[in-house]
Amino acid sequence: MLGLLAERAYPSTFEAIRTRYRLREPAEDLWGAYCADIAAMVSCPAEVLDGLDELRSAGWRVGVATNGAADIQWAKLRATGIAGHVDGAFVSEEGDARKPAVRHFALAAERCGAVLSDGGWMVGDNPVNDVGGGHSAGLRTIWVANGRSWAAHAPAPEHTVSDARSAIDLLLRLVADHVGTAS
Repeated sequence: MLGLLAERAYPSTFEAIRTRYRLREPAEDLWGAYCADIAAMVSCPAEVLDGLDELRSAGWRVGVATNGAADIQWAKLRATGIAGHVDGAFVSEEGDARKPAVRHFALAAERCGAVLSDGGWMVGDNPVNDVGGGHSAGLRTIWVANGRSWAAHAPAPEHTVSDARSAIDLLLRLVADHVGTAS
């Protein structure tokens, strides 16, 4: 069963599991339980949620651009509280556009009431999907390293930080520096 779920899980995956293991539960019920269990395993530190609010108070539009099944990703966004602290979110399954495609970033920006030509930042932990995709979309990038080293062959991000809160603090400093130089 884990092999069926290793890459990506979708409702149709659970029909195959149901058939293979001769389960009585409807595939929809198995899918719902899976989404709830996945969401229960994630969390977001309070300081990150507070930081998202600080960014928005400082005038930033904050959004989420994520790949995956909409049911799972939205369950995680709600379970972590992130959904209530951002201006919008776009999940790849909702528009058949996966990161690193520029269209994915355009749809995410749209959910926040913005367009890519407004400029902005992509903060993420994936060198290809987040940093590479962000660059392709014309965004400046911050890589959240989470203890990993940057691959020398990949186009570098503008900034590297250790964790999500550090990325938020960097963005807040950039705004403060910009305001300080504009006056």
